[in-house]
Amino acid sequence: MKTIFVMVKCELGKAYVVADEAVQSVEQVSEVYSTSGQYDLLMKCYLAEGADIGHFVTERLQTLPGVKDTFTIIAYKAFSDDKS
Repeated sequence: MKTIFVMVKCELGKAYVVADEAVQSVEQVSEVYSTSGQYDLLMKCYLAEGADIGHFVTERLQTLPGVKDTFTIIAYKAFSDDKS
């Protein structure tokens, strides 16, 4: 399983709509947080080992209504267990 974090910049007033749509319609999206700063949302996604990250981001996340821009971070190692 690959873990990626995707920072999402949304159209004005659309962050909650984008967050809800991502959680409801994209099964790889595990968590979505609202953030301050340059980006509006932070999405934690789990992809299958053979999944193409570029295709996932461009075809599944960037096409969500209200998404303006994304910034993807690939995680290599988790130093703590998921506490949720």
